[in-house]
Amino acid sequence: MPKKIIAIVGPKGGIGKSTISANLAIAIAATGKKTIAVDLDLGGANLHVILGVRSYEYSLDDFVLKHIKTLDKALIETNVPNLKLICGGSKIPDIANMAFQQKVKLIGHISKLDCDVVILDLAAGSAFNVVDFLFIAQVGLLVTSPEVTSLMKAYGFIKTAIFRLLSFHFKQRHTELFMELLEKAKDVDANPALNTIEKFLKEAEKIDAELVESARKKIARFTPSFVINMVQSARDINTGMVIQNLVKQYTNLNTRVMMTLPSDEAVKRALFKTKPVLLSEPMSPFSIAIKELAYKCMNTG
Repeated sequence: MPKKIIAIVGPKGGIGKSTISANLAIAIAATGKKTIAVDLDLGGANLHVILGVRSYEYSLDDFVLKHIKTLDKALIETNVPNLKLICGGSKIPDIANMAFQQKVKLIGHISKLDCDVVILDLAAGSAFNVVDFLFIAQVGLLVTSPEVTSLMKAYGFIKTAIFRLLSFHFKQRHTELFMELLEKAKDVDANPALNTIEKFLKEAEKIDAELVESARKKIARFTPSFVINMVQSARDINTGMVIQNLVKQYTNLNTRVMMTLPSDEAVKRALFKTKPVLLSEPMSPFSIAIKELAYKCMNTG
């Protein structure tokens, strides 16, 4: 059973999420921790390419199709000491929308992997499967760039995650009135009185204050951290405060910016070589920042 699960999600594609995942896995493995990177970018798996793995016998596809009974059969040795990889699924049509029972089974097998740390490289977007995989992690990293569109995607992901949490919470207690109110809260234009999570919870307290209090505690345990990638200036660094304030205003969550990662030509050179930047240029600004991120992850959660 892994001692720590770290999930990396990039609500917007093309912002370097998988590059961060691969290099973070290498940095943690370099500290002597037995590490497994799992490519859960279902339908768009590319972690093996970034790690320089050219061939493999089994992947997540084989687990889903029951060609292998346990997920650990898909483990691949990498050329990095202490680091193994499970390649993602890309051959099964609609694998990104795997059935709930398949997802539960996969989560169960991830939790049984024999290692110190599991790195989950999740898909882009805010699909429920992505959100649910994030929930099993002790450390959740939301990768964004300083661009407004990327920041808004990250904000939208947080909103989706909280609605997902609340939906699970109320469904388990068979409370139809709460579910009806939750559906109204999703349509902010039609229901401006429910345009923040706090306003929703205040209204929900009129139905069952005790149940709402337990919902508040569940939300409070959701503590994702932002990683701002492709930073080029001090102004870019300040975008972290923008997204934190936006999330606080809407959800009342206290998030934090765990790390800002610089825009670095070394990353492009490494991708061209299909070799992780932490191995090709270990003293580059990006590589140094990734090592610091690894330290922070291992001392969080």
